[in-house]
Amino acid sequence: MKVLSETYQTLLLSEPTPGVVVLALNRPARYNAMTNEMFDELERVAAALDAEDALRVVILTGSGKAFCSGYDLADADDLPSLGAMGMLAQQERAARALLAVRSMRVPVIAAVNGAAAGGGFSLALAADIRLASTSVKFNAAFVRIGLSAGDLGVSWLLTRLVGPAVASEVCFTGRFVLADEALTIGLVNGVSQPDDLLDDAVAMARTIVANSPGGVQLSKRALQANMEISSYAAALELENRGQALLTRGSDMPEALAAFKERREPVFTGR
Repeated sequence: MKVLSETYQTLLLSEPTPGVVVLALNRPARYNAMTNEMFDELERVAAALDAEDALRVVILTGSGKAFCSGYDLADADDLPSLGAMGMLAQQERAARALLAVRSMRVPVIAAVNGAAAGGGFSLALAADIRLASTSVKFNAAFVRIGLSAGDLGVSWLLTRLVGPAVASEVCFTGRFVLADEALTIGLVNGVSQPDDLLDDAVAMARTIVANSPGGVQLSKRALQANMEISSYAAALELENRGQALLTRGSDMPEALAAFKERREPVFTGR
């Protein structure tokens, strides 16, 4: 993929298996804390990855011991002096980055390898699937620094994942959620030993890659879009359109032929 040859200052990209890209936040000395440069690069790399026809799954993780410790407080001294519109521009810069990650057409698996605090928590929530290391620490740290937990999608995503009561408690207290609890409340899909986390994420990605690319991508579109509407009828309408589109492609006939011929299907996404 062309995107793998591009250079980023705060990110590392690799392709451990065909169609699967590992996108690692790469500021380990700062526990992968977010900067404006990282926000800009996340937005840019998401667009570049989306343009890769061969892409099937993105695995988002952190270099070193942490996933992401949130906004780099070393860069926060100027925030109070930005003014209302300046701070709004700063928030929108960060929000564009996370929205770009969430909006990628392929599934995004967050392999959360350590602390995911503040904006790092928001970034993990933006993924479609979360796998956690046993050393993970989730933390909606915003209230601890005088800010609201209504930040970068937490108030919307966390409530839908764990329910309003649990989300409220986690956000109001600013306490840590460790691996076992994260699994129990549905915050993560699975927990792995630290040395196995990335391998387990790649194994899950391979399972996804084995399916119809168009089917997976339209499934993601339907799941995300239908979280934003309140009508069952509207959800059915969107699903109907997706199914109608997919039956016009080559993958569904190939799947039926493979079933009849008792072989594995060869999907192309066309």
